[in-house]
Amino acid sequence: MTIQPLIDHFESYLPFDENEKELLQGRVTHRSVKRRYFILQEGFTCKHYTFVVEGCFRMFAVDTKGNEHNIKFTIENDWISDIGSFHSDKPSKLYIEAIEPAVILQIEQQDLYFLYTHIPKLNQILRVIVEDKYVELQNRVLQNISSTALERYLAFQEQYPTLSRRLPNTQIASYLGITPEFLSKLRKDIASS
Repeated sequence: MTIQPLIDHFESYLPFDENEKELLQGRVTHRSVKRRYFILQEGFTCKHYTFVVEGCFRMFAVDTKGNEHNIKFTIENDWISDIGSFHSDKPSKLYIEAIEPAVILQIEQQDLYFLYTHIPKLNQILRVIVEDKYVELQNRVLQNISSTALERYLAFQEQYPTLSRRLPNTQIASYLGITPEFLSKLRKDIASS
C-alpha cells in the first residue's frame, strides 16, 4: 500500500523528511470502496479524516420527509469528513457515500493527534486545509441565500469543473436546491445563449 498521493498532497504545502513520511505511513489506512458504499451514516460517529485518491464522494443529509440534500462533493486529491462529529465524538447527522468506486486513505482521530505531536507541520497544513474548506462553506451559504439558480449552477461548474460529466443530474440538482427538470432547463438556456 502506498500513501504517496497523500504525501504529495501534504508536500504541496510543506516538504516532509523521510522520518516524517515513515511516521505518516504507519498511521494511515488504505481502503478500496465500492460504488454506493457509505463511509459514514447518520447516527454513527465520524472516526476518520478521509483523503480521496480515486473516485467521487458526496456528503448529504436527509430531511424529515426523506429528501436527500447534497452538501458537498469530494473528488481526487481532496478531503471529506464530518469534522463536527470527528472532533466532538458525537453521532453524525450526515452521510458520506461513494458515488463511484474509490480508493481512500484514512487517518483515525488518535493517529491524527499523534501525528500533530510528532509532525508539527501537519497541524499547520491541516489547519490551512480546514480554513479553506470553511471559506468554501461560507461561500456556499452566501450563494444559497443570495444567488439565483443560474448563478449557483455557474458557481458549481467553476468549483467542480469535471463533475458535470461524472454526476447524474439528480445529484447536481440536489446540491443546487432545484429539481432535475429545472437543471435541464438551465442547461438548455445556457447552451442556446
